[in-house]
Amino acid sequence: MSMPESRYVAVLLLMTLALPAAAAGGKIAGPNLGQVLPNTEAALPYPSIYPDGRGLPAGHGNAVDGRKVYDAQCTACHGSAGRGGSGGQLISHGPLTGPEPDPAVDNYWPFATTLFDFTRRAMPMTAPGTLSNDEVYAVTAYLLNLSGVIGENDDINAETLPKIRMPNRDGFVWIDVPKSPR
Repeated sequence: MSMPESRYVAVLLLMTLALPAAAAGGKIAGPNLGQVLPNTEAALPYPSIYPDGRGLPAGHGNAVDGRKVYDAQCTACHGSAGRGGSGGQLISHGPLTGPEPDPAVDNYWPFATTLFDFTRRAMPMTAPGTLSNDEVYAVTAYLLNLSGVIGENDDINAETLPKIRMPNRDGFVWIDVPKSPR
């Protein structure tokens, strides 16, 4: 039996073993990790934020205010001014091109709106989703300023954030989504 055929046989065998369990209880038992999410938490509205800005909430912020939030909420994991820490470096110190570029704000995110969305949903790590919209806009502005993308006093909001062009936007391979003209 050739290598591709053996893979198909292995997949078929696994599916065959799973069918009786599914038929018996209508549900395949999982690894019993975690806990059931309460309906009140599962129903929280976290709308998607798109590259063009659809879904961005009201609010605003700048790098000056963002530094205060960053120092209080982010430094413990990402280091002073985003340059180190257990949570990873946020500000690159190397070129955007090459075999191993630093994954950082200026080269890892093709859109500033995606940086905002990730920060809003996942940060701070100890209490995800607890920053206000103004705090998320401010921290996003601070990181964009540290990366040289915007000025220290530039105010970002739902109208201005999607207009920011990230430095490495053209460094991404677009597979199934047409490249935004912005």
